[in-house]
Amino acid sequence: MAPPRTPKKRARSYDAEKLRTAVLAQFAAVREAVEALTPEQLAAPTRLGDWTVRELAAHVTMAVGMLPRGLAEPAPARADLALLDYPSLTAPAAPAIATGVRELADSAPLSELYARVAAGLDTYLPPGVDGARPVAHRVGTMTLTDVLVTRAVELAVHTDDLNDALPALGLPVERQLLAAATRFLADALAAKAPGGSTEVRIPPFAVVQCVEGPRHTRGTPPNVVETDPLTWIRLATGRTAWKTALDDALVSASGERADLAALLPIMA
Repeated sequence: MAPPRTPKKRARSYDAEKLRTAVLAQFAAVREAVEALTPEQLAAPTRLGDWTVRELAAHVTMAVGMLPRGLAEPAPARADLALLDYPSLTAPAAPAIATGVRELADSAPLSELYARVAAGLDTYLPPGVDGARPVAHRVGTMTLTDVLVTRAVELAVHTDDLNDALPALGLPVERQLLAAATRFLADALAAKAPGGSTEVRIPPFAVVQCVEGPRHTRGTPPNVVETDPLTWIRLATGRTAWKTALDDALVSASGERADLAALLPIMA
């Protein structure tokens, strides 16, 4: 008898207007926090290699600034990059991004960098955006909705990076933004390791099944991983190691197929 096949999962849908609102709100919150930092705080180290807080803050303007830059150009004929193909393309782009960030941080005061991006967002990302519009991205052409999902991840993880570097900052991550980032990275795990033997729970935003093996159909799954959204984002982007999260009781994992160490991180 042939083994049961795992049904093909339908791609998750996202609301472009809700994403737009969340991205704008988080960028505004980061801008306000960054512009209040002292020179000593801006010179503080981060967990991102040799980047200082200044360079991290400049990178946020680069990451969000691709939206008005892309939208200012004529729309490409079509989107050729699927959202779940994006994570695997981030690592090769990292060296060029690191070089660009240093140049950007040295080019102008942070207040000017943030003001430029804010003005561009006001002009090119008004209410009622067309989520299906193709937008050129560093790694391919995506729909605007999909680009907004990737910007949600950038803002969520870099807000957390800022909080890690400056614990007193306590900058919250907007709920809709956190939800989108969590769901996307959970779906990316399921795409990277398709299957139905392990259930990954990230309440209250996501539950996915992944990893090849016997498929669970009813009752309590034999292999379960559970964690909170911020810990999941840290795991999925390499900020936290799997063993560290387990040792610190930030993630629970039960069952012989619940070890995700070999699958993490999902993206750079």
